[in-house]
Amino acid sequence: MSSDAAQRGPQAQQPLAGLSVAVTAARRAEEFEALLTRKGARVVSAPSIEMIPLPDDARLRAGTEAVIADPPDLLVATTGIGFRGWIEAAAGWGLGEALRAAFADARIISRGPKVTGALRAAGLREEFSPASESAAGVLEYLTRADVAGRRVAVQLHGAIDGWDPNRDLVDGLVESGADVIAVPVYSWRRPTDPTGLDALIAEVAARRLDAITFTSGPAAVSLLTRAGELGCRQEVVAALNESVTVYSVGPVTAAPLAAAGVASRWPERMRLGALARLVAEDLPTEHRPPRDEV
Repeated sequence: MSSDAAQRGPQAQQPLAGLSVAVTAARRAEEFEALLTRKGARVVSAPSIEMIPLPDDARLRAGTEAVIADPPDLLVATTGIGFRGWIEAAAGWGLGEALRAAFADARIISRGPKVTGALRAAGLREEFSPASESAAGVLEYLTRADVAGRRVAVQLHGAIDGWDPNRDLVDGLVESGADVIAVPVYSWRRPTDPTGLDALIAEVAARRLDAITFTSGPAAVSLLTRAGELGCRQEVVAALNESVTVYSVGPVTAAPLAAAGVASRWPERMRLGALARLVAEDLPTEHRPPRDEV
């Protein structure tokens, strides 16, 4: 058999055969699990977060009404699911058209491609979206644009257990002189039934997994916070740095891990498919001996 043919064999098609990969995602978990399973991985899945939609939340309605009553000069949309949820909640209150009208003359900033898709589906067009897909990129752009005295509506996302990915953005806009309307559309919490998460944490602490994946910062925060409650955070952090390879979908997701002293790897494109490919290409080199030792 030629070397090319050998490369097309089972090992090339299933590079993760014999390796175990944990999935902590709450959204699109089955899709991501399927990508890894097709590459041969044994997938251990336990969502570390649950979304709390806020269609009936008084803060969301109050923020919506404030935006409609005094339309913003700028809109910062931070997540696709959040912006769609905001529009849907407003429509449920009979305020959908009024909310869109309030955005009609606003300069619109999108944090990334998924948000851009949600904006365009609502008939809106973004002025700017940072290549980094980060709040820091949004803030850098708006700081240069001079927002002093401008009314800026910011769609919030992702706070959990005291960790707030919106804080630097909102604080930076306020420090730049903007009049900020912060609108919380959804938040995260740890699973109502922590059994699966606790079992996953035990697997990490015992170093019985080859890798763990994170597709959101809140998922990482939740896992580490719960590990602390279980009295094994130190063991978990050590395992993540020494035995269990950590993969994040991007640098925004990796930020709370880095803050906890945990190193993480991520693909160039912040997408599930790219993350699955990175795991398939990178993990076998971490856990298989050199050819001359086989």
